[in-house]
Amino acid sequence: MTTAVFLGFIVFSLYLAIRSKKGHGAQSVHDFFVASRQFGAYLVFFLAAGEIYSIGTMVGFPGGIYAKGPTYGVWFLGYILLAYPLGYFLGPKIWQAGARYNAITLPDLFKGHYGSRALELIVAGSSILFLLPWGQLQFTGLVAALKGLGWEFDPVYLVLISAALAFTYIAISGVRASAYIAILKDILMVVAIVATGVAVGWKDGVGDVFHAASLQVSNQMNDTQLRFSMSTMLFQALGFYVMPFAVQNFFTARSANTIRRTQVAMPLYMLMYPFLVLASYYAISQNLQLASPNEAFFAAAVRLLPDWLLGLVTAGAALSGLLVLAGICLAIGPIVTRNLLPGMPEQRQKQGAKVVIVVYLVLSIAMTLATPNLMLTLINTTYYGVTQFFPGVIVILFSLKVRPMAIALGILSGQGLAIALYAQQADFGGINLGLVSLAVNLLVTVVANYAPRLARVQPA
Repeated sequence: MTTAVFLGFIVFSLYLAIRSKKGHGAQSVHDFFVASRQFGAYLVFFLAAGEIYSIGTMVGFPGGIYAKGPTYGVWFLGYILLAYPLGYFLGPKIWQAGARYNAITLPDLFKGHYGSRALELIVAGSSILFLLPWGQLQFTGLVAALKGLGWEFDPVYLVLISAALAFTYIAISGVRASAYIAILKDILMVVAIVATGVAVGWKDGVGDVFHAASLQVSNQMNDTQLRFSMSTMLFQALGFYVMPFAVQNFFTARSANTIRRTQVAMPLYMLMYPFLVLASYYAISQNLQLASPNEAFFAAAVRLLPDWLLGLVTAGAALSGLLVLAGICLAIGPIVTRNLLPGMPEQRQKQGAKVVIVVYLVLSIAMTLATPNLMLTLINTTYYGVTQFFPGVIVILFSLKVRPMAIALGILSGQGLAIALYAQQADFGGINLGLVSLAVNLLVTVVANYAPRLARVQPA
């Protein structure tokens, strides 16, 4: 029954992808990647939520609490809630900048504002580099979800099937397919999470589960853990909406006001997190022996839910990962065909992007099979690089005049330092390494921007 329900929802998702193309004929590059800037508030809302509440919500969050205790949840919830106000104010400006420069990708914004080919290449190349772990994150989550639900397939087959499905969604109608499937995915994900949390409370009682779990994990943070949580919230909130796929999602909206309306409603999704915490505490309280902490939520679901509902949980988890994977691919494809290979005719960009997407999926699969990691590591690695775009994006959004060389040096300094500090396991008393690197990024940008002007000032 579990498999039948799961396959039924996967088939239905393919139907939605096909349905999304109806009435749009042969899609242009702008329609394929950003829906010709035609999406209303509902589609933008589900598309954005589909990227935010991904497989990491059902796998990474409970897995982190299982492995590291409830203090992990403070960081996870905090950075998302802190990001939403930023999205409300910056999202409409990102849309306006995209319309001004007829942008499809994040590097298009840098190209349009700064007029620098070198800076465009730096943003394009590092976007691709730092999104590789994000793709690996989705595959890792999908493998953990399906194995946690008792599907004893070789991980090779699981990731290959997942990659094939993600590519199929994209090939049918690009971002339109993602938006339609996101509606189904969100319904399934919320139902799966709430049903599992309710089942825990119904069986063992909320108070008893929390008490039993508290005997095994600490609810206290020391000073170092507190500094790490607070600095990580700030750092990742700044990077949240400069992710290449997040920027591209904003470009699909019909107007700047459409973005504001979606951001107001986004926090409603946070209501499902108490149910995730309950499932995580259940796994801890029952001393469930897991192959990986990432299986915590699904171990609770397998024990407590009937087969048909377990099929719904499986479908929700799978679509959560597949949708984000498709979004990453839709961001990386045009970055290569528009920014790294700018001479490619527009009519060939869509087909070229599909080839790039296949290559990206293959690389992500190889990384997943070779270096499986706890999701927190993969999330941090992407943010270390992507958040360094933040100063350059702010300059674009507020139409400031800053030398492109200064922005380029700042980005490269921040990314290089973040990687070096991470490799050396440097410790700044718990302060997130990425935030330290972002501060250096800003310093280098300011110095590189004003130093030539100061050098031209002659003494009296």
